[in-house]
Amino acid sequence: MGNDEARYGWGSDFPTFRGTPARVIRGRLESFIRDASQGQIRAWDESIPPLQREVEEVLRVNEEAAAYGAILEYELPMESRRPDVILLAKGAVVLLELKGKTSPSQADIDQASAYARDLRCYHIECESRDVVPVVVPVRARGYLGNYGGVHVAGPDYVDQIVDDLKERSELPPLTRARFLAESAYRPLPTLVRAARELFQHGELRTIKRARAFTDPAVIEITRIIHEAAGATSRRLVLLTGIPGSGKTLVGLRIVHAHFLDDLAIPRENSKPTAPAVFLSGNGPLVQVLQYQLRHAGGGGKVFVRDVIDYVKRYSSRKNLVPPEHVLVFDEAQRAFDADKMGQTHANTPGFTGGRSEPEHLVEFAERIPGWCVVIGLIGSGQEIHVGEEGGLVQWRQAVEQCTRPSAWIVHGSRALAAVFERSNVPFQSTDRLNLDQEIRFHLAKDLHRLVDQLLGNAPASDNAVLADQLEAAGYHLRITRNVETGKAYLRERYAENPNARYGLVASSKDRDLARFGVPNDFQSTKRVRYGPWYSDYEHDPGGYSCRHFRDTVTEFGAQGLELDAVLLAWGTDLAQASGRWTNSGARGYRRGVHVKNPFQLRLNAYRVLLTRGRDASVVFVPQLPELDETWSYLTASGFRPLL
Repeated sequence: MGNDEARYGWGSDFPTFRGTPARVIRGRLESFIRDASQGQIRAWDESIPPLQREVEEVLRVNEEAAAYGAILEYELPMESRRPDVILLAKGAVVLLELKGKTSPSQADIDQASAYARDLRCYHIECESRDVVPVVVPVRARGYLGNYGGVHVAGPDYVDQIVDDLKERSELPPLTRARFLAESAYRPLPTLVRAARELFQHGELRTIKRARAFTDPAVIEITRIIHEAAGATSRRLVLLTGIPGSGKTLVGLRIVHAHFLDDLAIPRENSKPTAPAVFLSGNGPLVQVLQYQLRHAGGGGKVFVRDVIDYVKRYSSRKNLVPPEHVLVFDEAQRAFDADKMGQTHANTPGFTGGRSEPEHLVEFAERIPGWCVVIGLIGSGQEIHVGEEGGLVQWRQAVEQCTRPSAWIVHGSRALAAVFERSNVPFQSTDRLNLDQEIRFHLAKDLHRLVDQLLGNAPASDNAVLADQLEAAGYHLRITRNVETGKAYLRERYAENPNARYGLVASSKDRDLARFGVPNDFQSTKRVRYGPWYSDYEHDPGGYSCRHFRDTVTEFGAQGLELDAVLLAWGTDLAQASGRWTNSGARGYRRGVHVKNPFQLRLNAYRVLLTRGRDASVVFVPQLPELDETWSYLTASGFRPLL
C-alpha cells in the first residue's frame, strides 16, 4: 500500500477487492487498527463478503467499473474518525457506514452526514463532486429511504446506488492516488472566508470578549510574524497570562487574521488556504470552539484542531509538510512530556517515541518552507493531567535540541527570561507578551488571589478580607450543604437572564459525590457533550444545556472555559484535616500511571474549578463528617451560607 499505508486499512480497484479473500482483507484491517475490538472484527467478517458481492454486481454490468476504487477504514486527516468504506465511482465519492443491525438510529444517520460534510468542506477533490453518504444496516434488505440527504439501504442495494450515480463528464475520473494525496485535504477557500467573517462579526458569546485588553499582545505578535516572514526565520512566541486574561482570544484572533494570506509561501503552485491553526490538548475547549464556530460550515474545524490529531498526522509521516506558517498551541505549559506522548500515541502507526510534545511541534515547524511562528499560550498552576508536569523547560529544550537552533528566536515576557538563561537560542523580552489583567471575571479582579490563598492554607481571616472585597465588587461566594438549595439559588438568580450559563462542576477524583446527585464518575462525564453544554439555551432541543444540572463537568471539561456561575460540588478528594489540605481520600490513578505529585494535581484541579464563574461560585459541601472541617474553613474564609 506504499507511503499512504498509515491512512487507510485497505485500498484497491474493484476487481482486486472482489477477488481477494475476505480473511486477507480483514487481516489488513486488523494490522491497521491495532486495538480493534472483537466486536469490530465480527463486523468486518459480517460486512466484507456482502460488499464484495455488490462490487461484483457493479463489475458485471459496467465494464468501466474496473477502474473504480474501494477504500476501507479511511482515516480523515487531522481526525481520529474513519468512515467504514469509500467507493470512488463515476467521478463521485460514495461513503458507506456499515451497521450490524436491521435499521439505523438517528446517531448512525448523523454520523454518515458528518463524514460527508467534512469531505465536502475539507477535501479539494470533493469540492465539485457528488459526495453520497449511505448508512448500510447489514441485516436489512432493499432501499429504506433518504433521511436528510443520507441514504439508508441494505447491502443488497449498494450496487443500485452506484448504478444510479450521475455521470459527470466534465470531471476527470477520481483515482485513489488523487483522493489519498496529502495535499488534497485542506479547508476550501469559501469555508475559510466564512469562518473569518463569523469570527470577526458573528455573535460568539464565549469566544469574543474584551478585545481591547488583548490588543497589545495581538499587535506585538503580528509584528513578530511580519518580521519572521521578512527575514525568513523561525520564532517561538510564549504569551503568558493569569487565568481569565484572554490568552485563548489572542490565539483565535491571530489564526483568523487576513494578513497571513499575503505572507504565506506557495506550496505545489498554490498558497495554503488556512495559513494558521489553533491547537489544543484541551478536548472540551476544542469541542466548544468548534461548536460555536460551526455556523461558518465544516463543523467549525477550519482553524481549530485537537493537538493529538495534529501530532498523529505529522509524526507518522516524516516528510509531510504542514500547510500552515503559524501554529498556536493553547495551554503550552501543560504540554505532554516524552513518557506521556509515548502512551498517548502507542497505537499510532509510524510514531517514534522519546520526544515531548514541544519537541514534536518544533520539528513539524522546521519542515515549513521559508518561515514559521510557533505561539505557546501559557497559564500557571493549572497542570491537571498526568504528563503535564514538565513545565516550560520543555520548550527551551525543544528549540535547543532541534535541527537548526540558530534559526530560532524566542520571544516572551521578562518573567520568562530566567527559563532561557545561558541558552544557545536568543531570547527577546517584552511585557506586551504578558496578560496581567483578568477579563473573564469582570466583577472579580482578585478572585485568583483568593483561590491561591485558600489552597495555600492561608488563615481564614486573611481569606475573608479578600472575599469581602469581592462581595463589594459584586462577585458572590456562596456555600450550602444541600445541592438542591444551590440549584434553586442559581435558577432564581438567573431566572430573567436566558443568556446566562450556570452548571454543575466537580473533581474527577472524588469517590462520594455520585450518591449526592452529582454524577462525576467516568462513565457519566464521558457522555457530556461539551459544545451544547456550554453554549445551548435552556429551551434548546436535547436538554444538553448546563442550566439543566443534568450533567457534571470535571476539571478536565472546565479548564479554559467559563460560565457566569458554577455550582461546585466539593469532594472528599481534597479536604481540610487539622488545618491542612489533604488528598488522602482521593480516588487512585490507574495501575501503571506514573504521577509525580498527585497532591499538586488535586490543588490545581480545585484551582480550575474555583475560577470558572464570572459572577459567582456556589460551593456544595456534602453532609459527610470528613468534610465538616472543610465547611468550617470555607465559611470562615468568606463563603456565605445560603439559607
